Amino acid sequence: MSSETLRPGVARGFYPERQDPSETWLDRNVRTLSGAIARRRHATRPRLEAFAHAVETQAFGLRAESDAGLAPRIESLRRKLVIDGLNEALLPLCFALVREVARRTLGTPHYDVQLAAGWLMARGMLVEMETGEGKTLSATLPAAAAALAGIPVHVITANDYLVKRDADAMRPIYEALGLSVGALSDRERDPAARRAAYACNVTYGTAQQIAFDYLRDGLERRVQRGGLPTQLERFHRGQASDSALLMRGLCFAIVDEADSVLIDEARTPLILSGAGGSADQRRTYRRAMRLASALDEGIHYEVAQREGSVALTEEGRKRLEELAQDLSGFWKGPRRREEWIRKALSALHLFQRDRHYLVRDRRVEIIDQPTGRVSPDRSWEGGLHQLIELKENCPLTAENETLARISYQQFFRRYLRLCGMTGTAREVAGELWSVYRLNTVPVPTRLPVQRRPLGTRVLRTAEAKWQAVVESVRERHGARRPVLVGTCSVAESQHLSQLLTERGLPHQVLNALHDSREAEIVAQAGRPGRITVATNMAGRGTDIGLAPGVAESGGLHVIATQRSEARRIDRQLFGRCGRQGDAGSFEAILSLEDEPVMLFYPAPVRRLLAPLGSGGKPLPAWLAEALTRLPQRAEEKRHVRMRRTLMEVEEYLIELLSFSGPGE
Repeated sequence: MSSETLRPGVARGFYPERQDPSETWLDRNVRTLSGAIARRRHATRPRLEAFAHAVETQAFGLRAESDAGLAPRIESLRRKLVIDGLNEALLPLCFALVREVARRTLGTPHYDVQLAAGWLMARGMLVEMETGEGKTLSATLPAAAAALAGIPVHVITANDYLVKRDADAMRPIYEALGLSVGALSDRERDPAARRAAYACNVTYGTAQQIAFDYLRDGLERRVQRGGLPTQLERFHRGQASDSALLMRGLCFAIVDEADSVLIDEARTPLILSGAGGSADQRRTYRRAMRLASALDEGIHYEVAQREGSVALTEEGRKRLEELAQDLSGFWKGPRRREEWIRKALSALHLFQRDRHYLVRDRRVEIIDQPTGRVSPDRSWEGGLHQLIELKENCPLTAENETLARISYQQFFRRYLRLCGMTGTAREVAGELWSVYRLNTVPVPTRLPVQRRPLGTRVLRTAEAKWQAVVESVRERHGARRPVLVGTCSVAESQHLSQLLTERGLPHQVLNALHDSREAEIVAQAGRPGRITVATNMAGRGTDIGLAPGVAESGGLHVIATQRSEARRIDRQLFGRCGRQGDAGSFEAILSLEDEPVMLFYPAPVRRLLAPLGSGGKPLPAWLAEALTRLPQRAEEKRHVRMRRTLMEVEEYLIELLSFSGPGE
């Protein structure tokens, strides 16, 4: 695999992981250039076809074997893999066995494109496959090969729903090969149960779950390094030195929806917290909110929604000094005082209910923006979460103390072998290589793509946009075609739901408020005349199968109602239709009052744009494309800067704290 073979012996020690070396600016740029060359070398169709042919050659003698006859072949292969490692020569036979087992257990043998994807992942690459091409089944090939070689495998995906779905669906293949399968759940907190899941040959989990368990293991390993008194205490308790660890190290990871996990979720660090908080802190939160509420926007502070920041004016600083005149403690000092007021103003003006968070059972729950799903166990740090709780009149939770932290960039680079798959990676291929050393290789589709683009319409007002969306839905519903409408927030999905109800159009809503019904709603979304209104939840990992007769009537129609924060996310939504050669169509219906447009263009420019699209007519196509793509490109660049800054900060902290051991 490349020039390297991944053997169990490479992962020496009771907790194998890669120590990431520090790099210079020159190192990074040389690797970026070499990655671009490698992508062209590996992506050639003849090489992919040659490997598929090699697998087919090995498969001839397997089809006639009984199940009992396959068992010794599997055991023989296992012994060779354990001795020789996961090397190139054994992959065709290994994949042929996995494919034959898939045919017998699931009735769905791997197609040639899936064999090619599995081969590339086994070589440590990231494959880009079109929606519906079978990424979940493709992952069983490198996962089973590594597991048979005795290497612990983590299959990492974007959310808890996909973890359970994929582990349950692929379990028959692994078990027929004599491999065990574990699935991590957000709801399962018992360390023994999580330890048992990691002890399996193949473990399915989310990136957040596995990274936090790694941080917990880091704390435990720090305790184990605590010297003789700590070791003696463990001995008297009858506890082995590694029995408290959850994982078996970071050996082999296959990341599904890789651009979502490695790019979209990599803008903020993961922070493991412990119990903290005090009465003094609660008084600080309340005082900060009272002082912030006494300031006037435009006079005392300015809100920059696009940059996500709040700045006090000179007049605001003077007013704040007057308000804090009778207060004691740090409120007397301008620096800490202004820091808390900026946090309080951010809670009031930058974080919006039903867009950035939900309030459910009097609890503030964060909505993960790229996926549209709720992250109930996450909280904003530095008191921001508590300030938002005050804003929403929720009971105050304690602000936790930071025990350990790590970024996804640091975490995933510690796997001895990293690979992945996604439907949308070409826009960030350079970043994936420079940060994670992952080559992105596109895999051709099994059948020609029949998805039809119907263009972009941009109307002047949001009201005109929503009416156009309803009319487009009504037209397809009348033709008995299923429709999926993508929205960017819970609030927008609820608003569109109300409009559809007023027009008598039956529909289903899939957002963070209805996440418990995700499987049911997705399963029905391809039926004739079905209308589904969804946030980004329906744009990741969900395969909408068409009911009989739907493809003949035109297939699934997808409508985007706003440009997402990245072109990749738009493509994910549009990729819900036209899967595996099915018919389908998509369009975007936008407005000049959409949030990205309003935040990007200053007020004078918006006034110039106001006469456009008068009379309810959409803007000319070329102008619509330019006006809506510019804000999206700017947002993509801003997020790249955020990820780069986070990585630099994490590297700086590691270097700064290196004298006392790893910060995590």
